[in-house]
Amino acid sequence: MSADPNLWPQGYARHVLAEVDSTNSEAARLAQNLTQPSWIMARRQTAARGRRGRVWISSEGNFAASLLMRPAGDPGQAALRSFVAALALADALGTVCGPTAQITLKWPNDVLLNGGKVAGILLESAGQGRGLSHLIIGIGVNLVAAPPPEAVEPGAMKPVSVQNETGLVIVPEEFLNYLANAFARWEMQFAAYGFAPIRTAWLQRAARLGQKIMARTMTETIEGTFETLAEDGSLVLNTGNGRRTLPAADVFF
Repeated sequence: MSADPNLWPQGYARHVLAEVDSTNSEAARLAQNLTQPSWIMARRQTAARGRRGRVWISSEGNFAASLLMRPAGDPGQAALRSFVAALALADALGTVCGPTAQITLKWPNDVLLNGGKVAGILLESAGQGRGLSHLIIGIGVNLVAAPPPEAVEPGAMKPVSVQNETGLVIVPEEFLNYLANAFARWEMQFAAYGFAPIRTAWLQRAARLGQKIMARTMTETIEGTFETLAEDGSLVLNTGNGRRTLPAADVFF
């Protein structure tokens, strides 16, 4: 799948800001006035965050954007868009980096370039019960610089950047065009056919599929062979004590 960076997908709004605290926070502030899915990109963030409240370190020139949308379905269905976003990121990075770059997907929401973490995804939503008022998909990509290794938690993937790995320089606005086009295509598939084709495509790009990995939940650490994804996107491990299905965890290689 290739994308023309000069085209913008129909039905999506586009907002580019010079500076903001966090694109996810800005998206939440705009949510009540949402009339269509909207991309919010910032050239600089002052209070970016990752999963579980972790600090997200991003140098100027890196990519930071959030997609604000109001999807149909329950929160569980909406959360599957992390896989839609991962596939879109893989397509956009593949277009930018070329065929020699090795791009893989790390469960639950990271994208790897040549074995190092180049991008992350953070989903946030609002609503009560089975209702969902809006969904925010935050995406950060190390286009020009990666955080120093000492800035990441022990055992985490080595951070890398597109520029350091490939020598290529791409500005965030251009990358947004590639990403938005790729996301729109995968979102159309998801809306038309459900999660099954998304799951298949994700597994084809999965990092360490069929290999031993370690998954850490809030209460335990489980080692096992990465067997597959469940139909709800959960991680399925084959352990010495049988099969385990984990809806949420941090994965270490």
